[in-house]
Amino acid sequence: MATDSFFSATLPGTSTATEMVEAVARSGRLSVAELLGQLRHAFVVLDADGHVVGYNTTAIDMLEVPDELLARRPLIDEVVRFQHRHGDLEGDLPHLLSRVWHHLRRVQQTAEPHVYSFTTGRGRTLQGATMALPGGGWVRTYTDVSEHAQALADLRDSEEHFRSLTELSADWYWEWDADCRYTRFEGRFARDHMLSEQFLGRRPWDLPSQNLAQLHDWAPLQQAVARREVFRRWEVQRPLPDGRVIWCALSGMPILDEKGRFLGYRGVGRDITPRKEAEAVVRRLAFYDSLTGLYNRSAFQDRLQKVQAASTRSGTWAALCFIDLDNFKDINDVYGHSVGDEVLRETAKRLEATVRSMDTIGRLGGDEFIVLLEDLSHDREQAALMAKTIGEKIRSALEPPLTVDANEVTATPSIGIALFSGSEERMEDIFRRADLAMYESKAAGRNAVRFFDPALQDRAMERAALQREMRHSLREGHFALFGQPIVDGRGRIQGVEGLLRWNNPTRGMVPPAQFIHLAEESRFILLLGQWVLEQACATLASWQDDEVRSQWSLAINLSARQLRQADFVNQVKRTLEQTGAPPERLKLELTESQLLHDVEDTIAKMEALSAMGVQFALDDFGTGYSSLAYLKRLPLAQLKIDRSFVRDVLDDPNDAAIARTILQLAQSLDLTVVAEGVETAAQFEALRAMGCRLFQGYHFGRPEPL
Repeated sequence: MATDSFFSATLPGTSTATEMVEAVARSGRLSVAELLGQLRHAFVVLDADGHVVGYNTTAIDMLEVPDELLARRPLIDEVVRFQHRHGDLEGDLPHLLSRVWHHLRRVQQTAEPHVYSFTTGRGRTLQGATMALPGGGWVRTYTDVSEHAQALADLRDSEEHFRSLTELSADWYWEWDADCRYTRFEGRFARDHMLSEQFLGRRPWDLPSQNLAQLHDWAPLQQAVARREVFRRWEVQRPLPDGRVIWCALSGMPILDEKGRFLGYRGVGRDITPRKEAEAVVRRLAFYDSLTGLYNRSAFQDRLQKVQAASTRSGTWAALCFIDLDNFKDINDVYGHSVGDEVLRETAKRLEATVRSMDTIGRLGGDEFIVLLEDLSHDREQAALMAKTIGEKIRSALEPPLTVDANEVTATPSIGIALFSGSEERMEDIFRRADLAMYESKAAGRNAVRFFDPALQDRAMERAALQREMRHSLREGHFALFGQPIVDGRGRIQGVEGLLRWNNPTRGMVPPAQFIHLAEESRFILLLGQWVLEQACATLASWQDDEVRSQWSLAINLSARQLRQADFVNQVKRTLEQTGAPPERLKLELTESQLLHDVEDTIAKMEALSAMGVQFALDDFGTGYSSLAYLKRLPLAQLKIDRSFVRDVLDDPNDAAIARTILQLAQSLDLTVVAEGVETAAQFEALRAMGCRLFQGYHFGRPEPL
């Protein structure tokens, strides 16, 4: 983070933080770094230990500190020592360091910014402000106020009447009478914005204010005035006659005559709008998701803590909804990330229009959203019913398709809900329960709402146990490669499909459906897939001395993770060379869904392996979303009709028509076809009559150890 380029940017046509934020929102192309680099204020970010972890290019010029110093992530003490040596900070060095840390800790404790000013050795006057960041650390902003400082110095030399003004470093001068009504304004800012016409004769709390809308908001200032105290930097947000809204900081001291009688107040005002806008940018970066404008994880966790505390006091139940968009990855892969980003923004808008005003919405990242439902009910069952109703309302709102760049896309939600009450339960546990419930929603078919159930926790523990046992079993040799024959129309074996089996010492034979997806989730599939490849190649090598089997092909399934490995082609090549297996007898089977991810990379890898002689088959054909434009580019040797079409080929005309269509398509592309799942002689005869030449299924033999 502590590099000059992190905050370098140029954004033509913008001059204020607000305009830049609006420009970023419109364009969607500028980074946070570019935005901060464009601001005319210096930024220095400190971590919780006081190390410099970020700064913008303006900081180098304004503070006159070498980039090399800040880039080392120094402690703030080292920066202060440098400024002291170069005459930018005067006074006793130990005292300076002590004051720096005093103010840092004070800002952290009170959450109130510390504002100060100093003059550098070259005569530049800077105004600094230190603000605490959530989770620890600080951001320090600096503004060059040299022109204002010089103007005040000139006024001090020429007009004794404005001595107090120079002491308070004012941008404009004002006076109140004894009833706190404005009687005088001086200064260019006051003239330019017609403050006299708007304010004269009125008290500050009688004027429009956006941040102090109620009379009681002014109580601290009124009490200070009643005690005839000096007040400094009283911040108020005012609308101007020209329609703009500005932030002002007012400082004032009482006016007494020679007999000590109170006559009113005089003071100064400063336009602090740029600083407030800069603070708003930093606050937005810290609390909000840049893409959707929703709470980010950090801000949402802070909000969850407050809701837990409120639930403890009120005794009411609340709920956390975990939302994951179904098939969002496919949207990114097929239509591009710009369409995916627009889907996320539209999802955020739909959520905001659907939930109650008291509810909180956040985005964790990717396609994961969270909604916090508070103050549901004192009764748990009633709270669950309300949460379920809101969850279904969210599901219905997100279900309809979206039209983005002339593309109609659907991103239905899978929603998991976890109820909670009070502060006893850890935040991490609430998130985990909602996450588990969301996965239960996906397991139920997606586009559904599910509550957390203790049984989910049991299943999660069972999955973890299976993952541990898989790794142990691979080391101990408990996995085996079985084979199922692939026959021609006369029943003669032409090849074998290698099928992975797991003989667990305690569980017995574990069906692939129970462990393959777990292996995918944990990336264990890479080790398992390499083991299958090695076993298959070793088997092919052993068949070469057999007159019959040497003519057989051996097919194995590839996982999506295997195919995405950068060195996958070299892995296959190395395994073939080490085992001595004939490449032309090895057949790798892919599914249609695997082709959706990085199509060009997949084609390149297939072509490289095909050049070695390795063959490819497209498994479960007809169940996915193959594009014929891609299909004709793939170096395929074979299509496999999915067993779901074969099962009802005798009874369902649609399945029979699909089977015939696949056979005709394969013939036009010069591909062979294997009908999977053939279990009866009638199915065999029907498919053979359609022109199918290769068959696989229980009718010809069950999988047996190779």
